[in-house]
Amino acid sequence: MTGPALQLLVGGLSREQLRERLAASAVQLNAYAETLLARPCFDERAPEAITVAQCRVEDLGLPEGGTLSEVIAASLRQEFELCPQDTGPYLRLAMASQSPAPDSVLSAGRLPTGALHVLSVPLGADHDDPKGFYLRVVDGVSWLRGFRCDDDYVWAPESVIALRGADGS
Repeated sequence: MTGPALQLLVGGLSREQLRERLAASAVQLNAYAETLLARPCFDERAPEAITVAQCRVEDLGLPEGGTLSEVIAASLRQEFELCPQDTGPYLRLAMASQSPAPDSVLSAGRLPTGALHVLSVPLGADHDDPKGFYLRVVDGVSWLRGFRCDDDYVWAPESVIALRGADGS
């Protein structure tokens, strides 16, 4: 793991309340994040306490990196679980002190530096659908960004991901 586990409450807010909290915290969203937030998994639901762990792809036994499906499979073999699909915005709100990215490039067709990808069941099956969220701080601005990738895209070994703790909480 790359840092201490974080206890997080996911759910409990309506979609509108969640958007209001993100806006009040000056969190910026890209178009893919907006698309994801429109999905049914962001309908209000009972809050759920989970433990979120961070680790690098290489720490999951993938020293050369791996595709999204390989990273998911390796995570499950390491006894992690995937985060609930609506974890990204709640994690962004909880991680106000995330370290800034070492560069200001927002989109370059590669895994962004300084990003924390929230690993959940992909929210879209088609290559063009956003798959999930990542958190990044660029030039002092907190971002919640959606990402897309196909299953040929290889995540770098140093890529950092957020997973649900193995105990299910």
